[in-house]
Amino acid sequence: MTGRVYGVPVQVWERDGRPARFVWQGRVHTVRQILDHWVTVRSDFTGEGRRPERVFWRVRAGAGADFGLYELRHDSATGTWLLARVAA
Repeated sequence: MTGRVYGVPVQVWERDGRPARFVWQGRVHTVRQILDHWVTVRSDFTGEGRRPERVFWRVRAGAGADFGLYELRHDSATGTWLLARVAA
């Protein structure tokens, strides 16, 4: 996926463990389709026990009639969501 990298925190509502809606630039974007999903293990983890994961979701989403491709990332160590990338 090409496009602009953001890496900005976003608020995400989940349904059945998947992103359903998120807020970006003051607008609620509804996830219409999940296109891809993958998990990576954080390489910067130095503690003991299970290594934290970063879970990525590539989705088609939009606010109103506007739709686009977005890549969301959830970090299991911090519980935070980021808007990682927006397709050009």
